Parts: sequence; C-alpha cells; structure tokens
Amino acid sequence: MQEELKVGFVGNPNCGKTTLFNAYTGAKLKVANWPGVTVEKKEGAMKYHNHHFRVVDLPGTYSLTSYTMEEKLTRQFILDSEVDVIIDVADASALERNLYLTLQLIELGKPVILALNMMDIVEERGMEIDLHRLPEMLGIPCIPVSARRKTGLDILMHTVAHHKTKCHDIQFNHQHPHGEEKSEHVHKHHEEYVMVYSDEIEDKIDLIIDRLKESGFETTNYRWHAIKILEHDQEVMEKTKIDLTGIAEESYEAEIIRQKYDFIDEVIEECLVNKSKKAAVTDKIDQWLTHRIFGLPIFLGIMALVFFLTFTIGDAFKGVFEVGLEQFSTWVLNGLEAVGANEVLISLIVDGIIAGVGGILTFLPNIFILFLALAFLEDSGYMSRVAYVMDGLMGKIGLSGRAFIPMILGFGCTVPAVMASRALEDIRDRRRTILITPFMSCSARLPIYVLFSETFFGKYAMLAAFSMYLIGLVIAVLTAFIINRFDHKKEMSPLLIELPEYKTPNKRTIFIYVWDKVKDYLTKAGTTIFIASIIIWFILNFGPTGMVTDMSQSFGATLGKWLTPILIPAGLGMWQIVVALISGLAAKEVVVSSFSVLFGIANITSPQGMNSLMEVLGASGFTSLNAYALMVFCLLYTPCMATLAVIKRELKSWKWTGIAVVFQLAVAYIAAVLVYQIGGLF
Repeated sequence: MQEELKVGFVGNPNCGKTTLFNAYTGAKLKVANWPGVTVEKKEGAMKYHNHHFRVVDLPGTYSLTSYTMEEKLTRQFILDSEVDVIIDVADASALERNLYLTLQLIELGKPVILALNMMDIVEERGMEIDLHRLPEMLGIPCIPVSARRKTGLDILMHTVAHHKTKCHDIQFNHQHPHGEEKSEHVHKHHEEYVMVYSDEIEDKIDLIIDRLKESGFETTNYRWHAIKILEHDQEVMEKTKIDLTGIAEESYEAEIIRQKYDFIDEVIEECLVNKSKKAAVTDKIDQWLTHRIFGLPIFLGIMALVFFLTFTIGDAFKGVFEVGLEQFSTWVLNGLEAVGANEVLISLIVDGIIAGVGGILTFLPNIFILFLALAFLEDSGYMSRVAYVMDGLMGKIGLSGRAFIPMILGFGCTVPAVMASRALEDIRDRRRTILITPFMSCSARLPIYVLFSETFFGKYAMLAAFSMYLIGLVIAVLTAFIINRFDHKKEMSPLLIELPEYKTPNKRTIFIYVWDKVKDYLTKAGTTIFIASIIIWFILNFGPTGMVTDMSQSFGATLGKWLTPILIPAGLGMWQIVVALISGLAAKEVVVSSFSVLFGIANITSPQGMNSLMEVLGASGFTSLNAYALMVFCLLYTPCMATLAVIKRELKSWKWTGIAVVFQLAVAYIAAVLVYQIGGLF
C-alpha cells in the first residue's frame, strides 16, 4: 500500500516556489514577480518510489504573522491541517531575506526542509553557500535545487520521504562558541531549539508556557504559542486568553524580530561566501535610487525616459503598421467590390471592422516598447525600490507603501492591479487602493494619448502624453489624502517588501512577460474591440427609419446629442465625442477606433489620418485645449467593464462598486472642466 504524504510549499514571493511546484506537478499556474498573485492554495499530486505526495502551493508570504490575507491563509493551513512536511522554498541568491520565514516555520514544530532554489544564479554571481555549515546552524536539511533547470528535484523529494517524522535530525551547532557560558537561563535551550532568544525573552516564554498549561489550553507546540503571545498576536491571544500581568503587558514583537535577524546575520556570516562584493554594488546604487529626497525625482525621470522610448522607437515602427493597414484595407475594398458585395457589408468590414480593429493594432509597437521597458525595470529589481521610496509619501495620505504596488501594476493593466490589492490586510486600505488605482494610466489609454498628443501637440507630444501619467498619480495621491482627512484609521503596519540585489534582467523572463502582455492586447483586439467596432458601426449607420446615410440621424447621434450639454463645460460638446467616450467603457482603446468610424477617417493613426482628424475637429472649434481636456477625461473616467467586474469581485459589494464608478466619473468630469475653463483664461 502506497503511503500518502501531504507536502506544503511555502516561501517568499519571487522565490520560484510556484515554478518548483509546476516542475513536480506539471500544473500550469501563473508565475508572476509581484506579491499577491497566488492568493488561494493550489494542489497537485505526484509519486516518488512507494510514496504518493499530495503537494500544496501556498501563497507567497514574508512571515507567519496574521496581517495579510496570504499570511493568514498559509499559517492556518500549516496549523490546522495534517501537513506532513513543509518545503520552505528560498531564493538562495537572497538568502538573508528568506531566512526570516525559515526561522518562523521551524518554530512551528513541523518537519521543515529548506529548498535552496536559484542556485544557478548564486553561481553566476560568484557567491558560494556552505552546504555543510548551513544545516548545522538551522538544524534542518538544506537541499540545493534549480526549479528553472529542474535540478535537485529527486534529491529534495527523497529528503521529504525520509524527513517526514523528524522536526530536527541534525545536531545543532549554531551559536557563538561561548553562547552557553554567557546565558544564565535555567534551561539548556541551545540544545533544544534552533532560535534561542535573550534570557529575558526566554524567561517570559517559560512563564507563559506555564500559564497556558495551568489554564487547560492544549497544544502540541506551547513554545510557538508563547512566542506569538509575546508578540501580541491577536488571533493567538483571543484563542488562549491568559493573564499576562507581570509578563507581557506590551508587545515584544519588535525585539523578537530584531533577535531573529541578529541570528540570521550570524548564519549569513558563516555560511555565505563572497556576498559582500555583490551587496556593496547594490548598496551603492541604492544610495541614490532609494534616497529620501532624490529617489522620487529619479523614478519620475526613469518613467519619462520610458515614454520617450515608447514614442520615438514605437512611432518609427508604427509607420510600417500604418502602411500595411492602408494596403490591406484597399485590398479588401477592391476584393469586395470585385465580387459585387453589398454596400452595407463593404461598409461594415472596411469602415467598421478594419478601421476599428486595424487602428488599434497600429499602436502595437508603442505597447510593445512600453511593456519591454517595464519588464526590464521589474526584473532588474528596481520596481520594488519604487514602493519603498513611496512608503513615506503613502503614509502621509493614510496608506502604506504596499498600496503603491497595485498602483505600479496599474501602469500595465488595471485588472491585475485591482487584484493585487489583496495584499492589503485592512479592508479600508483595500477600498481606498481600489478606488484610486484606476487613475493610473493603463496601457489601453496609451493609444488615446498617442493619437491626440501627436495630432494636436506636435513636437511636445511626448510631454503631453507623459503629463497624463503624472496627473493620474497626483489625482490618486490627492484623493487618498482627502479621504484620510475624513477617515482617521489606526496606525498602519510597517511596509515589508523585498529589495533584491540588482541583476541583469533574464531574457526568458522578459520574453514571457512581454509576450503575455502583447498576447492580451491582441486578444482584446480580436474580441472586445472587434465586437465594439461592429456595435459602433451599427448604431452610427442605423436609426429609427433603418439604415441612414447621414450619421446625425443615427441611434448613436441621438444618444450623443442628449448627453452633449453635460460635457460642454469640459470642452467636449460634440455628440461624436460623447459616443466615443461611451464606447470606451468596453475598452479604452475603442475610443480611438470610434473616432475613426465616427468621422469616417480610414487609417486615422497615419500622418494623413491625423491631419484629417485635426481639420474636421478644428472646423468645429476643437483646439489643443479641448484635446488636452479630452485626454484628462479619458485618463480619469470609469475604467473598462473587465475592471469593473474585478472590482465587484474583490469588494464583494454592488454598493462599493457603484460608488467607485460614480466617483471616478465625477473626478474625470471635474478635472476636465477645470482644465478647459482655466486653460481658456490663458
């Protein structure tokens, strides 16, 4: 009969845990470089000799406190379920940061195996890990593996099979030589536990254990519960409910954390060779990139460079797409006319589908350059520094630096950005973050900025577009600040985020990241934008009397004219603009394709198309000020339907989803009115 073992995969975000899980189970789970992606545990199965393993991939977490959703889920699974062995997956190239979780797992009293992942990166960086000394100091097996290269996998599972009943099967030898002589503690804890605290802390742990036993509380690990009580862990204190008078009226969490890191420093000093050279380079760079004064301006400068490249390089390739689109459109038109196709069908295909979808596809080079640049910044280790730099500013507006992570993701796509708010433990923090995250300019808005900035701002096009990203950031910060003034919340938990050593971006990682984003963009063009283009064509070519030759008599015009008076103060008093903005609720890119259909401009993104757009809008008094107000409105108004669906799912409330929709629409309207009215004074 085969023996079944339940194995839990635990580790910090970005440690390669999910990749290792996939290597064993073949499961195609999403692997990402940001905390909060794997929110629910994933299960798989595998066999090794006479053992049947049920493996569980738990959310990435930095600790086993009970602050974030990931920490709560992971800790609850380990404590409540019959997990046989814990595989602690650590990024060996960032061992110091990963060992804090390791020490917490060891204290749980379950069998733990340390899987030293990314050993290939350790070698590439010229570092070495003493694999004989490390197990001596931690008291657990330490197995080198590479999830990416699939090396060391059999040895790791072999160790799991033989370690399933042993919490500590290695002789401890982890303290300073005279550690025992300096300690006056009554017990010889250095012979029993990996992590031994100061005499003061150890005495308190013993007293709490005694009171736990006196109270009748039963557990297999009194020491872990005592440590958590000293840290004033709310969940454990509510469960045990013992009198702490004279022992721990105040929390000792900070001191316990400090002593853990003191021990980690000892481990690193003895077990990691050549680390200082690499760390010195990272520290020198961080002196500037994380500087409390220069850090933010440097970030803005880097983002400005990103958008400079997005415009200059992207536009160079965009011209090729425009020529191809024009030739394809002409070829289809000639072909349909040659076979005697109906005029309605020709209009639908050429003026509706090709003009709508094709106009969006011409922005693909710009989108590609943007995501390529963001991938470089993320994989190099810089983006985590941005959250660190923003922690001080975010604290002043009532949010932690952790809330800036979803905001950064919002520069790519608002959907995963909203989902990343799960990493925030406080529901009010989550609501605020979800409320302001859509103000970040997602990639879907980029085609709007490119079209109108290049059409109306000439050589200043890049600055006009970049200003949208700054305005979105400012509006988000200002909104959070105002809300915080009316909603004073308790003190925030400190930001805990990894600051990995800088590294040369991995080509494969960047390729996967960029391809996923480009694929999503193409998929959207082939589905949402395709359908939206057909709908827009229909409502603009049909009216109460049937098909119309004059768009002003169409269903779309009727709806647009009804809403136009509302947008006149914002300089957007044209029914065509109203219809385009409504269509943008399907996907923001549709605004561009709608302008192409609404004004009958084929290949609207080409120089000739932009000139035609400027002429037709200019004839109605539409100037660069109107264009800027339009860009601001598109930046801030209600996000796409996919984002709204995710907001509803995350907040689990129609009420708060409705509040978000109305609020974002109101902010967009007020901002556009202010831009147009104040700009008109000059």
